[in-house]
Amino acid sequence: MGKCTGDGMPDDLQCAKATVPVDYARPGGATLDLALARYRATGDKRGSVLLNFGGPGGPGVPELAYGGKEFMGLTDGYDVVTFDPRGVGRSSPVSCGDAEDDAYAAVDDDPDDLGDPRALLARLKKAAAACAAHSGPVLPHIGTVDAARDMDVIRAALGDKKLNYLGFSYGTRLGAVYAAQFPDRVGRLVLDGVDTLTEPLAEQGIAGARGQQVALDDFVDWCVKDIACPFGQDARTAREEVRRLVRSMDEDPVPTDFGEAFTGQDLVGAIGQGLYSKQLWPSLERALAQLVENGDTGGVMAFATGGLSLPVRGPARDPGGEDPGGGDPSGGLVDEEEIPLDNLPAALMAINCADDPDRPTAGRITADLKRLRAAYEEASPVFGQYRLTQVLMCYGRPSGTDYIRDEVKNLDTPRMLLVGTRGDPATPYRWTVETAERLGSSAVVLDNRGEGHTGYGSSKCVHRKVDDFLLYGSLPPSGSSCGADEDG
Repeated sequence: MGKCTGDGMPDDLQCAKATVPVDYARPGGATLDLALARYRATGDKRGSVLLNFGGPGGPGVPELAYGGKEFMGLTDGYDVVTFDPRGVGRSSPVSCGDAEDDAYAAVDDDPDDLGDPRALLARLKKAAAACAAHSGPVLPHIGTVDAARDMDVIRAALGDKKLNYLGFSYGTRLGAVYAAQFPDRVGRLVLDGVDTLTEPLAEQGIAGARGQQVALDDFVDWCVKDIACPFGQDARTAREEVRRLVRSMDEDPVPTDFGEAFTGQDLVGAIGQGLYSKQLWPSLERALAQLVENGDTGGVMAFATGGLSLPVRGPARDPGGEDPGGGDPSGGLVDEEEIPLDNLPAALMAINCADDPDRPTAGRITADLKRLRAAYEEASPVFGQYRLTQVLMCYGRPSGTDYIRDEVKNLDTPRMLLVGTRGDPATPYRWTVETAERLGSSAVVLDNRGEGHTGYGSSKCVHRKVDDFLLYGSLPPSGSSCGADEDG
C-alpha cells in the first residue's frame, strides 16, 4: 500500500487497490479495481479486521479517513482496513445520470397525486434504463453476493487465513452473506445494527418508517425541554408543528442558494439523517430553528446531503502477504472528483434491487398502492410518504437474487457477535433477534438499551465488548445487555 491522493487524508492512513472480476462466472474476463484503505497495527499484528460502514452505497475509504479515531483501539492487534464496495465511491461508481432521469426523482412524487400510477411506472422504467446506460458493466454485478466474494479476494490479498470483520447496518447483510458463502474462512465477525435478511422492501420500508417516527418523537420530547426549540415547549403541539411544516413545504417549497427548491419530502429526508445519532440532535435542532425562524435551508440541506455513514514512506508489502495494490494507490481507480454526484443514491438503489427478488407487476402495484399507503401512514405520519415512494424504486430493473433469503441461514461458522440497539430508527431491534435465530447457534446477541443507529460509536459498553471480542475472542453471554447510559 502507498500514499493516498486527495485533500485532507491523514498521514498515517495507507491506501491501495484490489483487482476483482466484474463477473465471477467469467473470472478471466473484465475486471474492476476496488479502493482500499488501512491503518497499520501499532502492536503485535495478528492480521487485519475489515470494516464496512453501511449504506448500501456508502464508501468506506472516506469514512475511515475522517472517522478513524473510533477504531484506533483495534490497531493494538490488527491492521484496520476498509474499502469502497463495487459500484461505490472510487470503485467503478454507478450513476443514473442527470437528475431529471434519476430514479429517485421518478419516485419523489406525492403518492396522493398518483391516481393511475401507469405514467409513474413508465417513468421508472425509463429511469432504470438511464441508470443502466450510465453505470456500465458493473451494474448487473453490483449486489451483495458479488461484494461478499470481493471481500474474500481482499482477505486473501491481505494475507489473512480468516476474515475478521466489523459491519454496520447494511454491512451486517454483507457480513452474513460472506459467512454463508465462506463459512470455513470466518474469523471474528461482528454485526452491529442488524439488517433483515428476509423482509421484502415494502415491509422493510414500513419498519423503517415506524422506527424513524419513534426516534422523531424522542427527539421532540428532548427538544421541547429547550427554550430554543423551534416547535415550542409542548410535545404534542410540537409534533403537529413538525407535520405542518412538512405539509407546508410540500405545498410551497423553500428556495435555496443553489436555485433548486427544498420540499417537505427533502426536509423529511434531512430529519431522518439527523435522527441517526443522539449526538446529532443539537445540530438538528439548530438547523430546524434556522429554517423555521429565517427560512434558511443551509443547515437542513447539510443533513440532506450527508447521506449516511490514506501513506507509507513508499510502496510496501504486508509482512503476511502480497500488497493488494502493487504499490500504486491510485492507478486504475476513479479520482475523487470524478465520482458522480448521485453515486450514493444510485448505488443504494442498485444494491437493494440486486438483493431483492420481488418484482411486482404494474397491475399488482396499482392494486396494492392504496393498502400500502394506509400502512405507511399508520406507521408514521411524517416518514410514511417518504418511505412509500422508495417501495417502487426497483420497478423496471431485473429481478434480484433469491440467495440471501433462501441460503443465508443455519450457518456452520465460529460464533459471531450481533449487536441490536433498542432505539435504532433504521434497523429495529427485532431484526437482530430474527437474524440471530435465522443464522443459528453461532449467533450471540448483545442487547444495547440505548438510542441511535448502531451501538459501537455511541455506547462505551458496546464499544468495549466489541473490541474485547475482536482483539481477544472474549464473547459476552448471549442475551447480555448494555444499559442506555452505561459506560462499560
